[in-house]
Amino acid sequence: MSVPKSVNSSFSLAGKVSVVTGGGSGIGRAIALRFAAAGSPVRILDLNLAEAEKVVQDIARSGGSASAFACDVTDQAAVKETFNKIFQSGRVHILVNNAGVSHIGNVETTAEADFDRIMRVNVKGYYNCIHACAGHMKAKGGGVILNIASIAGTAGLGDRFAYSTSKGAVIAMTLSVAKDNIQHNIRCNCISPARVHTPFVDNYLKKNYPGREAEMYDQLAKTQPMGRMGEPYEVAALAHFLCSDDATFITGSDYPLDGGFLRLHG
Repeated sequence: MSVPKSVNSSFSLAGKVSVVTGGGSGIGRAIALRFAAAGSPVRILDLNLAEAEKVVQDIARSGGSASAFACDVTDQAAVKETFNKIFQSGRVHILVNNAGVSHIGNVETTAEADFDRIMRVNVKGYYNCIHACAGHMKAKGGGVILNIASIAGTAGLGDRFAYSTSKGAVIAMTLSVAKDNIQHNIRCNCISPARVHTPFVDNYLKKNYPGREAEMYDQLAKTQPMGRMGEPYEVAALAHFLCSDDATFITGSDYPLDGGFLRLHG
């Protein structure tokens, strides 16, 4: 029987290069900061290069290593070009697919253009990045792919038709990639958060409920059984574990991070 090297593991990512998409803000930013603090040289991909570079600066001030790349994950050629640049400086050990967009509407009120946009970013974007990275990981002896999904993918949230559809696809994609690559030492899992307090939430409230932001925030928070929203650092903590060597026996799994929403709601 094998014995763990350390009982008090810090889930070290020292020397493991990670790519985090949508790493300029919200959950992606929290993951980038957490991974860098654990020793990972982080490559941040984001449409907003200025925001990504701010995260790089934050990491540098804390003694970590990071670099930023402007990248539209929906553009396969651009994704391939960006990953090829990253590969030039060495092996990529970890890919975190996080870049995504949301949408409000049911099947009747969702316009075709909005549906296409959601699927293009949330599904094709993940596919593009895995497509660009999987062969590299195989050639280098393995790696870890982590997709950020949502409880919407299994719970089918009201008035979130396109978003729920896209996140259901992400969960299925995770299982397929895990199964196809288990013999290549590539692990693939996903995290399904419930509502997390990110700049997206604040901007949504500011746009739709001007002057009532605090009231509506409280209402949204109370839809969670725990009575609060999740925080980006909590998603980052689970991501950190799943991408570390302490999770080497975990693949093909979806982890709800939902304050009890799926099991205890209602």
